[in-house]
Amino acid sequence: MTLEHKETHFENSIERAAENVGSVWPLHSFVTANPLSGLEDRPFHEAVAEAEQLFGGRGYPRPDIFRQAWENGQIDSEVLSAELKAHGFDDDPATLLDEMEATESVSASESDASTEEVHRVLSKWLTAFLDQGNAKWPMPDRQEGFYAAWREMAPYDGDVPGCDSPADLPETPIAALESVLSDYPQGEWETIFEQQLAALPGWTGFIKQRASDDADPWQSNYPISLTEYLAVRLVLADLLDAPIDPSEHATESVESDEVPLPEIWLTAWEKSHRDRLVESVSRPDPETGTADESPCPDAQLVFCIDTRSEIIRRHIEAVGSYETHGYAGFFGVPMRYQAYDEDVAVDACPPILDAQHRITERPTTEGDTKQGRYDRWRGVLDAGKSALKSLKSNAATAFSLVESAGAGYGAALTARTLLPARVYDALHDTDRAPDEHEFCEPSVDYNPDSVHALREGLLLEEKVEYAQTAFELMGWDEFARLVVFTGHTSQTTNNPFDSSLDCGACAGNPGGPNARVLADICNDEDVKAELRERGFDIPEDTVFLAGEHNTTTDEITLFDGDVPESHEADLERLREDLAEAQSRATAERTDSMSDETADSVRETQRRAADWAETRPEWGLAGNASFVVGPRELTADEDLDGRTFLHSYDWQTDSEGEALEAIMTGPLVVTQWINNQYYFATVDNAVYGSGSKVTQNPVGNVGVFQGNGGDLMTGLPLQSLYADADQPHHQPLRLSAVIHAPVEQVTEIIGQHDQLVALLDNGWIQLTVLDPEQDNAPLQYQEGLEWNPLQSEASAVEPPAPTVSGSADD
Repeated sequence: MTLEHKETHFENSIERAAENVGSVWPLHSFVTANPLSGLEDRPFHEAVAEAEQLFGGRGYPRPDIFRQAWENGQIDSEVLSAELKAHGFDDDPATLLDEMEATESVSASESDASTEEVHRVLSKWLTAFLDQGNAKWPMPDRQEGFYAAWREMAPYDGDVPGCDSPADLPETPIAALESVLSDYPQGEWETIFEQQLAALPGWTGFIKQRASDDADPWQSNYPISLTEYLAVRLVLADLLDAPIDPSEHATESVESDEVPLPEIWLTAWEKSHRDRLVESVSRPDPETGTADESPCPDAQLVFCIDTRSEIIRRHIEAVGSYETHGYAGFFGVPMRYQAYDEDVAVDACPPILDAQHRITERPTTEGDTKQGRYDRWRGVLDAGKSALKSLKSNAATAFSLVESAGAGYGAALTARTLLPARVYDALHDTDRAPDEHEFCEPSVDYNPDSVHALREGLLLEEKVEYAQTAFELMGWDEFARLVVFTGHTSQTTNNPFDSSLDCGACAGNPGGPNARVLADICNDEDVKAELRERGFDIPEDTVFLAGEHNTTTDEITLFDGDVPESHEADLERLREDLAEAQSRATAERTDSMSDETADSVRETQRRAADWAETRPEWGLAGNASFVVGPRELTADEDLDGRTFLHSYDWQTDSEGEALEAIMTGPLVVTQWINNQYYFATVDNAVYGSGSKVTQNPVGNVGVFQGNGGDLMTGLPLQSLYADADQPHHQPLRLSAVIHAPVEQVTEIIGQHDQLVALLDNGWIQLTVLDPEQDNAPLQYQEGLEWNPLQSEASAVEPPAPTVSGSADD
């Protein structure tokens, strides 16, 4: 076998072995993803059982969490009894809980000392190699790749025994793998790879993600692959006498048709939540058919489907004649975005999509004065930071710096600790420096002279398609004088996971740039003309603009530089009403976070600026459901910030193309988010990242608990728990509700294997409200089958509904 064939053989084998380990994104663009994404082709109970073998993590909430949910009514007793009886359990729930607590599985045993030493040494070298600009002295030879760079440096590491020269180590990664595995049958190699990759799933997931990202400049300059990673790991294991082959327990079969008792309790909890949700949204709308008679709203605001948008949307609608809509927060434009003062571009679209366009911020001539002020202010800040960094890292000045600057540091720390709201005011002093959107515009127009991997800007036809897709997915046939595409961002201090609070649809980046791009597209007169030809009656006086919702403070900033004078009165009224909505929304949110609600806006500003605040906001904690349908289904309901809301009108989507896009895109992404929160809640030590208080950021790529080991892969405790033992997030799998004809939904599911797997294996619970059958609720069953949802809480008595059992019916 030639070397090339050997490399291909190993790479394919290692790629298969890594399928069970979920991808992990760097801190600066943290993506909330299902940590068990590689096991979604298994029934849920089998997937969590295999994950327990691979990673040592539990897959279900603790019995005391179930007990609390049952006692406080979150688990309906009748639903629970029916679920237990259906699975053959006759004992009362309290007895079953006692039995579950008595038979709680013992935590996985600790690795032996030699394996822990492999983890320590390997983690040290991974930290050095994968550092993204934080290290003062970077690791030499990184451009040669991980294995080659490590091989050159290993002789200088006293923790690597028997290595006095690079020649003592195999010359290539393939040679290293062959050398270590020569004593094992080739039939066992892939199993060995699987177990070795699962030993440090954080590092494995990060390398897996980075190696697959062709646009990552760090990967381009300093390449690393899973093959190189395994080569170093196995060489270290061999030199440190650590076990190579997996334990017998780790390879036991987990296939079983028997659903474990914890999953029965979990299902009862989920059904209880679903029944309450369906009760609130399934009532036929008495106003149906009169929409054309209602006055046009003063403004339409489009928000991300993010659960935090549900709260602010409710309050905006309450303060004025406004219409709100939900749409994935990248606003349908898969783009790579470079800010005005940034050296690198980031992909601002969901990880399941590839960026198709490059968008950069370019200064306008009208903004020369503001650009100058911005540049001067940033120049002063950057120079100060650079000088301070040099002084702190210089051995000759470090001690004198502490003595001379100690008073200043002390004053700054005192202000941040005792007066964080005043610090917030200082940071938001608009007289000091403008925001870049005030003097820049996104490069939306196609630029044939741009030399980048992606073409800069969009062609006219592409602009029209993105605008049309947005309108179709939301079912729009009417436009107000002001239409606001509202992205979202967050604001927090001293928080390694700050990007997890930004827009997940934008890959952990703020959504404002995407909103500005779509607004720019829709304001293009050529685009409007083409859209009118395609049946969208856009009035001449409709103006599209962008905004950005700060989810920490609920402030909405409008990017309104191009709004004509004719709309100034509309704009001023909107600003005033958004401020009132902010006050109402923050009052609701701070109730769940503290007792200091006298001035809720001020309290959220304090949290945003307080360097010691571990819970600046709850993020998407509490998320449990996803409703796809017209706003009329949910407009009068308080969904407590727990529901993703995507606008959709089945009557404007006769072919089902818009619904297919929602089900194969946003539905899949929300399932990722939901399972990130679920698993990080049920076992934070394995699937989360522990307490923020003891986290140690590493190279701008992740965090440790302590000073080494594995990268932590998920959300911190404070994002999920009200205190050390009391979860704020209710760990439930996603309940999706779609308002559309059941035959259409069935056909879409049948055409996509991923949807079939997610639904048949229990990762998503799906209910359809069939508008052709008076919104009769139908529950998805395995194999494209549906059952009428006979809930006592159902607001309508459904007529014997038509149940479709095949996508071909």
